[in-house]
Amino acid sequence: SSWSENWQPQPVRPGAASGGRGDDVPGARTSLSWPLGRFNRASLINVGFLESGNDTDYVAMHDVDLLPLNEQLDYGFPEAGPFHVASPELHPLYHYKTYVGGILLLTKQHYEMCNGMSNRFWGWGREDDEFYRRIKGAGLQLFRPSGITTGYKTFHHLQDPAWRKRDQKRIAAQKQEQFKVDRDGGLNNVRYRIESRTALSVGGAPCTVLNILLDCDTSQTPWCTFG
Repeated sequence: SSWSENWQPQPVRPGAASGGRGDDVPGARTSLSWPLGRFNRASLINVGFLESGNDTDYVAMHDVDLLPLNEQLDYGFPEAGPFHVASPELHPLYHYKTYVGGILLLTKQHYEMCNGMSNRFWGWGREDDEFYRRIKGAGLQLFRPSGITTGYKTFHHLQDPAWRKRDQKRIAAQKQEQFKVDRDGGLNNVRYRIESRTALSVGGAPCTVLNILLDCDTSQTPWCTFG
């Protein structure tokens, strides 16, 4: 296997660390420099969850390119069940009813009930569709905003498909694998190494930037690298 380094800011919350227990951090992200590595959003969320410590009680899975414009959006503790802030009725691009990407809030307990997210999704997309099946398989009810009247103008979406084109591609058996449910992997088998930690403040709130190397096992997911 080889090591792949990826980048994605993620507001994260606690879990039991598998790669060494980290400091309590309300936010974590990773950075990209290795030319052959591919993006893996789900694994990075798993790592952030495991490394965020035990002082907080829920996770906010938040795409960096989706900016909320309506102050009425609720980011509070999702006690009743997973709360999909970027619902299909509000997201400017994705409108299918099983969509749970963009911005999703879960309690620590509920995220662990799902065993986190699958680590098999290298490149952009499909990991949130698989996570929807995990939510339903765990017997959890999904909740979405009500009373928001701004429709598809609720968020500003900054995604540019021309940027990092390699993460849009499907290689090897990835086209067939992307629609399968990963019944074994998640929080229990994400493999990574912490290269560095940097403390900073964002709007007065403490944050820790994590530089993470993800394990790219080409025997299990040959599409994790272009090397």
